[in-house]
Amino acid sequence: MKALTRIALVAALTVLSSATVLCTAQTAAVAAPQKPKNWTPPNTKIFAQVLSEHIMASHPELLSITFHGVPPGAAAGTYTMFAGSYLDRIGNPDDPDDIDIITKGITIVDPRWHRSNDTVKKFVMMMPLRDAADQNIGLLVAAYKNDGRYGKGEKDFFMAGTALRDSLQKQIPSFNALFEPVR
Repeated sequence: MKALTRIALVAALTVLSSATVLCTAQTAAVAAPQKPKNWTPPNTKIFAQVLSEHIMASHPELLSITFHGVPPGAAAGTYTMFAGSYLDRIGNPDDPDDIDIITKGITIVDPRWHRSNDTVKKFVMMMPLRDAADQNIGLLVAAYKNDGRYGKGEKDFFMAGTALRDSLQKQIPSFNALFEPVR
């Protein structure tokens, strides 16, 4: 009798222990905090958002396009995504690599190899955003599809990304113009 009681107790503890681990894992996955926004876009659509929508409509090879920088009137150092194809991410603070591109004028060519968080095969170009006067004014991130008919090599993605950015700069008279309301 004592042996059966011990077996039942061990079985019950095992089930409870497994349930606790499972609940904890599910809570941890659900409770991942989102970054708080550091900027709120105006109620009217801005020119940068119109550019983003036009780019996405014209380039089926893109997964996303985003614009980053410190919006006019924001506190110094308020680096944020201010326009792009992921509307829910507008106002998210920029990561350190985004800020490096904005402040140093570097380009990051990111083939996203072996990234466990990325569920879609893509190639990301992170480039200085330039205005018509050829001044670096922010960051442009272009995420390209990298499978099926859109799969290319690193050089091809680099050339496509810089060509997109260079054609875009002709439409940008200044950084502040990106925030002008469009009706």
